[in-house]
Amino acid sequence: MQLASGPPSTLTALPWANQSWAREFVLLGFAHVPTLRPLLAALFLAAFLLTLLGNALIVLLPALDSALRTPMYFFLRQLALLEICFSLDVVPRLLLTLLQPERGVSPVGCALQLLLVLSCVTSECFLLTTMAWDRYVAICRPLHYVAIVNPRLCRVLAGMCWLVGVPVSLIFTIWLFRFPFCGPRGIRHFFCDIAPLLSLVCADTRTFEANVFAATVLILIVPFCLITMSYTKIVATVLRMSSAAGRHKALSTCASHLVVVTLFYGTTGVIHLRPKASYSPESKQVVSLSYTLVTPMLNPLIYSLRNKEVKAALHRVCPQRRGTHSP
Repeated sequence: MQLASGPPSTLTALPWANQSWAREFVLLGFAHVPTLRPLLAALFLAAFLLTLLGNALIVLLPALDSALRTPMYFFLRQLALLEICFSLDVVPRLLLTLLQPERGVSPVGCALQLLLVLSCVTSECFLLTTMAWDRYVAICRPLHYVAIVNPRLCRVLAGMCWLVGVPVSLIFTIWLFRFPFCGPRGIRHFFCDIAPLLSLVCADTRTFEANVFAATVLILIVPFCLITMSYTKIVATVLRMSSAAGRHKALSTCASHLVVVTLFYGTTGVIHLRPKASYSPESKQVVSLSYTLVTPMLNPLIYSLRNKEVKAALHRVCPQRRGTHSP
């Protein structure tokens, strides 16, 4: 189909003129384990509530305690907000799919979910890169840290991270939904993503896949290389430190970030670098759970809730009651 062979040139060439948009999609997430769906729904609901609670705490604490109003916690706050948005986009639909398997999702709703997923993933890649740069300046150039990483620059970098995903997600969402969808409308996934939607397209998608791969390399691999460069310089600086306590403190502020970078980039790379790869749909669902549900839930714990500064801020904001009574 000639119309769908290239990217949309203007926003007027929107897909809702496509007749295939008249039919709803059905998400088939975890359809291979129907007896476990109630249990999975309960587990995912608990994880979702923990995600909202933990990340909301990270968002609120710096506003309530001035000791946490530093660039590092500013970027952690942005990450927590991003994880909340990501979870709100994916998990409610996942729970609905588990509890009402036959309930359909409109093409507009599916496109909107894909748009938000792509935007959040792109923004998180660049935000994690910005956080690595923040740690690099703090450890490798400590005397200039306050001057370099000033509040204005932090706001500009955060705004860029939030906005950079919008044009990318718009282009690929509009392009994908201009393809004709034919046959059964069951999406073998728990949310609308590129790979399962491509399997429903009855047209040549090689150009689209090549562009998705190129964009993924730019969005995933380039930031990952920048993170690697930052930590290479950080490790070199730490090794030159004479104080063991200084080395431990410097590495402790980076270890959490490295864990989340490994989890996030590893799982998103497996899914998005090969959108039509031969992985089974069940395997993709398990891998996708890592960056859509598990990582957002663990981020507050990995990054901040084990941090002494955060614990001290919690004690100041929520003072414990004294065991003694005033006379």
